[in-house]
Amino acid sequence: MNKNKIIYSINIEDVQNVAEEELERKLTAKELKLVEDKIGDCIKWYEAILNAIYALNIKP
Repeated sequence: MNKNKIIYSINIEDVQNVAEEELERKLTAKELKLVEDKIGDCIKWYEAILNAIYALNIKP
């Protein structure tokens, strides 16, 4: 298996859909860049991966 394969990603459309739902408008290019720079800090990657493993009852 390719160890560099992307398992999950978030694209501009995903971000804009949330902005339209929550803010009732699209983000500007400047705002999108700020979100892009910050979003990785907001996602608890380790916990997300571990929760997915546990949800599938994968054992050691």
